[in-house]
Amino acid sequence: MSSRAALDYLVSFAMCPENVQITLLHVFRKASASEELVGKTFTKDEEKRLLDLLEKTKDVLIEKGFPPENIKIEMAMEPYPTIADGIIDHYKKGKFDMVLIGRKRMSKAEEFVMGDVSVRLVRALETGAVLVVKSR
Repeated sequence: MSSRAALDYLVSFAMCPENVQITLLHVFRKASASEELVGKTFTKDEEKRLLDLLEKTKDVLIEKGFPPENIKIEMAMEPYPTIADGIIDHYKKGKFDMVLIGRKRMSKAEEFVMGDVSVRLVRALETGAVLVVKSR
């Protein structure tokens, strides 16, 4: 839901789509002990499902006027300790001006336990812009 909110915001934003380079990124985080019990079959299926989702997102962007050659899909296959760590690592390795991320609503307890990716990004990515879109 939060990713969809970010996509909806991006396509409604007034810009020249032909001048924008977009990287759609999915970061895998290291599995917890309970998630490891689910097994590799589930992980492989999840990988395909997420790649399909990124492809559909690319299709939406193309329909809205973004040139296909300006849209890149990346899957960070090497798991990171957290999603934020993966995004920060890819940001530092690439040439990006902005990170656009959706943020879902969380209770204070969820935020305390899971952390807040968007807050970490705002603090860590001092050389660029971080645009956080709240989902409804």
